[in-house]
Amino acid sequence: NLERFASDFERDSGKVFIPKALPPTGKKVAVIGAGPAGLTVAGELVKIGHKVTVFEALHVAGGVLVYGIPEFRLPNKILRAEVEYLERLGVKLEMNIVVGKTVSLEDLKNDGYDAFFIGTGAGLPNFMNIPGENLIGIYSANEYLTRVNLMRAGDFPEYDTPVFKGKRAAVLGGGNVAMDSVRTAKRLGAEMAAIVYRRSRIEMPARVEEVHHAEEEGIEFHFLTTPIRYIEDDKNRVKAMECLRMRLGEPDSSGRRRPV
Repeated sequence: NLERFASDFERDSGKVFIPKALPPTGKKVAVIGAGPAGLTVAGELVKIGHKVTVFEALHVAGGVLVYGIPEFRLPNKILRAEVEYLERLGVKLEMNIVVGKTVSLEDLKNDGYDAFFIGTGAGLPNFMNIPGENLIGIYSANEYLTRVNLMRAGDFPEYDTPVFKGKRAAVLGGGNVAMDSVRTAKRLGAEMAAIVYRRSRIEMPARVEEVHHAEEEGIEFHFLTTPIRYIEDDKNRVKAMECLRMRLGEPDSSGRRRPV
């Protein structure tokens, strides 16, 4: 679209417009977390004259944009350009600092910070609590995508972090993160990669275009299916899962029909 073209053209030209900030207010703001929320807030605050420092626990800025979204969906160069733009605006970035451990809020107050914005992300994943969830080869989407996207586990042993690669990969869920995960598994060499979803196609929360891209890449879809246990081999690795066939009942609080 026109907005995308204009943005790409400006970035590729090397002549990105840097707006003039308002006069300094004398106020210091600490932004905790360099994810989408934190970076957006930092950019807006520095434009109105505040002195802004972003504290990030990881070694790169971007949050879920860098560890949770595969590069085939969001190229790293786009994110780097956005971070560089914020730095040119005057935002200061401090990496590898865990606020609450490396430094405390009290430490930051003593350093003269007048206000804080806490944007630390979505937190811990949810598990199904079924037998076998601790077997080798079973990951939460957060861990799996972080290993591959941020730690380059797909290039192990060139990089230090490994990831279990299977010829057959199943991803549980029907959202955008599930689509990212299953398409990543396909790129890591899975001969068969499938979505296993407890509802029907109509109830899938993933964007239509994301589902379409997955289908184009040969991803299989198993609807009205939910696992009840994982089965291990003699090396404590997952080799199969036992599933139940579901049917749809009445709508739940989300407005989608509940699987029973």
